[in-house]
Amino acid sequence: MKVLFSFIALLFVTSGIAQSKRPVDRDIFKKQIRESIAELADFVAIPNDANNHADINLNIYWLTEKFIKRGFNTSVLPTSGENLFFAALPMKEDKETLLIYMHFDGQAVDKSKWDQEDPYKMVLKVPKDGGWKERDLEALNENLNYDWRLYGRSTSDDKGPIVMLLNAIDLLQEQKIDLAYNIKVLLDSEEEKSSAPLTAALSTYGELFEADYLIIGDGPMHASLNPTVVYGCRGITTMTLTTYGPKLAQHSGHFGNYAPNPSYALAHLLASFKDTSGKVLVDGYYDGIKIDASTSSILKAVPDKEADFLDRLVVQNSEKVGSYYQESLQYPSLNIRGMASAWVGDNARTIVPATATAELDLRLVVESDGTRLKKLVRQHIEKQGYHIVNQDPTDEERKSYSNIVKVEEGGVMDAFRTDINHPFGNHLVNLMKQTFEKEVVQIRTMGGTVPIAPFVNQMKLPAFILPTVNADNNQHAPNENLRIGQIDYGIRLFYALFSQN
Repeated sequence: MKVLFSFIALLFVTSGIAQSKRPVDRDIFKKQIRESIAELADFVAIPNDANNHADINLNIYWLTEKFIKRGFNTSVLPTSGENLFFAALPMKEDKETLLIYMHFDGQAVDKSKWDQEDPYKMVLKVPKDGGWKERDLEALNENLNYDWRLYGRSTSDDKGPIVMLLNAIDLLQEQKIDLAYNIKVLLDSEEEKSSAPLTAALSTYGELFEADYLIIGDGPMHASLNPTVVYGCRGITTMTLTTYGPKLAQHSGHFGNYAPNPSYALAHLLASFKDTSGKVLVDGYYDGIKIDASTSSILKAVPDKEADFLDRLVVQNSEKVGSYYQESLQYPSLNIRGMASAWVGDNARTIVPATATAELDLRLVVESDGTRLKKLVRQHIEKQGYHIVNQDPTDEERKSYSNIVKVEEGGVMDAFRTDINHPFGNHLVNLMKQTFEKEVVQIRTMGGTVPIAPFVNQMKLPAFILPTVNADNNQHAPNENLRIGQIDYGIRLFYALFSQN
């Protein structure tokens, strides 16, 4: 703890940034964007698979050098897993503190699926005949086209936003702008592995993370590319259901019409979970959720177009949990994420299978408790006449019950949500509207899950997600990319955020 207190003491020294405010010339901004692209290429070149300890250490070395260059005090924080990276600018006791959270680890890559030789060598691509054509990065010296894209692993998730933050600091320091807040930065090394060590680290490093507001710089902006503020995200838990037929798979000619087929049993069970409109039929599943008129007006203000969603999904209709997309995200979901039984395709066999399995994910909202929802699902299964086991049934159990299902449960990642009328949230909306001269998209709850939710709930900080990257960035997938215009957006966002209160 002596090292921790020494580091905290280092934070409370006088900042060397003088107080002066003047508009930033557009040419200076463009120069900063070009420098950001070069720095991002350097950062992307370091592989960042969280399953590779050496990758994480090399990224931390890079981050340490870059943050120190900007005047941050930095520290590498050991955890039960990979180390966290923490940095803070010199602090003043009369200012409120922003804690900025992002992550620097990335999804593993399968090079064979990418349209470039090396996903860790960032390349520039421009529109060509309805697709994308690679061009030399030097082309940006002549034409900094905001619709061109940078391709590479973690260009958008989250190395791009980290570089945007660093370059916003560069501009603030060059312009000698006195920061409106104390700035702390926490960078996660295992976000793509569910950030398991992060919440546990609070017991050791909680004093370092103390702040007035938490800003999460992860995730995509609204598809409209309008400034976006997200106030929360759904949580998640999982269940695995396995039904049983004959102990060994049987010839379908000899035992079809006689041996119980576990695939039919599973299909009947799964069908009982929802009605034909997609609403969950499990008793009590939506309890506690109320959408008042004020909340509804905020949800409807998000500029979504149902026709665009249907075109994207290539379906005729949506499910009817909620009457429109944003409303649907305010309810917990019950999703079948995978099914398996015997063989299919060229490997299909004429058998009655021995087992059938379905994988479920349950997306959670603040009003729903994951443990409770799993209990409700179990109770629903029992009402359908099933005997539940926690492991493969014994021969005696097989002969004693006609319908058996094994239920396995995953852990719970809670949801979080900040009040959409929070004063600091109102400040962010006004700041972004003034900076970008556009209406701000306010999203009450986004559909995905940010693993930092337990950290948010335990810290009890007002948390706001400020995404900076394009919605069609292919994060986690091959051909991940970042629209160059988003670098301009991110630098301007952090510049405004840090200089005005």
